[in-house]
Amino acid sequence: MSITRERKTEIIHQFRRKEGDTGSPEVQIAMLTHRINELAGHFATHSKDHASRRGLLMLVSRRRRLLDYLRRHNQESYLEIIGRLSLRK
Repeated sequence: MSITRERKTEIIHQFRRKEGDTGSPEVQIAMLTHRINELAGHFATHSKDHASRRGLLMLVSRRRRLLDYLRRHNQESYLEIIGRLSLRK
């Protein structure tokens, strides 16, 4: 269920602000979105996995907080990231 090293570097290269950037809100949101999408697929076959469902809810909450931070501090970056990741406002 974890992200492979290759996929992680691919996500970082797509969403980074500058060379060497690995921790900006945009990168963190993209990584969380990838993990959330993987877990959503997991629940299609394991509907009674409540421990993972709790983890999913925590990931969604963390992503929501990062999106709120980004919306307050950098409106155009917020709009760009929700467009690129196909997230609802």
